[in-house]
Amino acid sequence: MATLKLKKTAQTALKDYMGVSEDETLLVLSDEPMREIGMALFEAGKSLCYEAFYLEMSPRKLNGEEPPDQIAGFMKNVDVVIAPTSKSITHTNARREASKQGVRIGTMPGISIESMTRCLSANPDEIIEINEKLSTILRNTKEIRVTTKLGTDLLIPIKQRRIISSTGVLRNIGESGNIPSGEVYVAPIEGKTNGVVVIDGSIAGFGLVTSPVTIEINDGFAEKFYGKTDEARQLEKTLQDVGKYARAVGEFGIGTNPKAKISGDILEDEKVLGTVHIAFGNNLSMGGKLSVPIHIDCIIKKPTVFADDEKIIAAGKLILD
Repeated sequence: MATLKLKKTAQTALKDYMGVSEDETLLVLSDEPMREIGMALFEAGKSLCYEAFYLEMSPRKLNGEEPPDQIAGFMKNVDVVIAPTSKSITHTNARREASKQGVRIGTMPGISIESMTRCLSANPDEIIEINEKLSTILRNTKEIRVTTKLGTDLLIPIKQRRIISSTGVLRNIGESGNIPSGEVYVAPIEGKTNGVVVIDGSIAGFGLVTSPVTIEINDGFAEKFYGKTDEARQLEKTLQDVGKYARAVGEFGIGTNPKAKISGDILEDEKVLGTVHIAFGNNLSMGGKLSVPIHIDCIIKKPTVFADDEKIIAAGKLILD
């Protein structure tokens, strides 16, 4: 039985962020570990929509792994999909194909009740304002440089790449993104990112890092992994098991949600205001060219970020004005 807080948050997600209406059909796609949240959204949907459906699948093994064909087909035949699942379906063909059909889709990979409640309490207008400022700057940027005191020094070419503003507000036909959200992200030019990144926040599928993970990136690919604990080796193995292009830099993003906190829940962590994240693997959904069945986000805390020669973040503080 969902708590009153969860019931209210589910209503907020569907009504205020996804704008579902009484003449629409809704699919809630979940799996067993996420059943409590999934059922809360289903119950909320029944009172808000013309018809609501709940489908549960076996948990996927990797972020970016496809759902079953039967579910992919169902996703294309409703107006709205919301997906609290253990692993992300954001970067899947099933999601992309449903979006092409005009379905609007909110994905909630690995979301916890605490993260969901906290992040959806943010003022969406504030997130929209921050995102608009960042997006305007990045659209005219050729190269991003990221540095940190721990040793990150990374050059990321993004010239003429599509800048994506993810606010979590998904009310128009065919829109898709995370709920909750708050990030601006881009697919870097493949084969061009170079430098060192030190991950000191969290890693998708691993949670909070217990000791920083250092990765050397050469010509767009992660080549060497270092760390005092097993996390560096485990991340390297996870990517290598999928293949060469799983090690390719697929995304650069900046968090813009003032309510988000680093908790080990990647959906929330990558939205924390003033953090940045690098992802390895699939980036087709954001206009890139990497088609692999994996997408792993890695969070960097307190970065200093330059858009060409303009400093836009100083040690985790946005300085957009």
